[in-house]
Amino acid sequence: MSAAPALLDSPQVRDAATFAAQTGATPTQLADLEQLRAMLTDWNTRMNLVSAASLPEFWPRHAFDSAQLRQIMPSARTWVDIGAGAGFPGLVLAILLKGEAHARVHLVESVAKRCRFLETVSETLKLPTKVHNARAESLSLKAEVVTARAVAPLGRLLSFAQPFMARGAIGLFPKGRGAEVEVADAREAWRFTCNIVPSLSDPEGRIVKVEGLARAW
Repeated sequence: MSAAPALLDSPQVRDAATFAAQTGATPTQLADLEQLRAMLTDWNTRMNLVSAASLPEFWPRHAFDSAQLRQIMPSARTWVDIGAGAGFPGLVLAILLKGEAHARVHLVESVAKRCRFLETVSETLKLPTKVHNARAESLSLKAEVVTARAVAPLGRLLSFAQPFMARGAIGLFPKGRGAEVEVADAREAWRFTCNIVPSLSDPEGRIVKVEGLARAW
């Protein structure tokens, strides 16, 4: 089982070519990502999946921002994406894991129309995903990693992730410049160990890696 290629030092991903240079993505993976971008653009005219202003920034803001998570946990094959919405990071991770033995990305989304988008993309690209039209706290799935992007402050997000982390998952949560404050606030309700990793897609971004989660009281 091969590990994902290491990312280079420069975060200047602007297009498919620089994304491939940074991540080692194959032509097949790039083709899937291009199709995801086209479907996202189309569906976004009918529902609010992402801000229209972010669509031209697909490669750095959505694709690369999602792909870098795999570099932190390169051997992980089973993921849960809470509040999967437009499929970031879950669909991108599924594209990169497609063809890997035992790969599965669980896309958890409570809004039915967003689930239809996730299902359509997954079926079209034949991705190793399972879409759950449910609230995260109602599920108890076993996975190696649980993640979520732009869902809630860390303290509340940990309550969503707790059922998965109780079954052994490690939490990887992309955050902005206020990551350290969110970690401090979360410690009022939770005990955990964490490592804050600088984001390669955003100089102000952080990725909070959480383990050993337990209630503080």
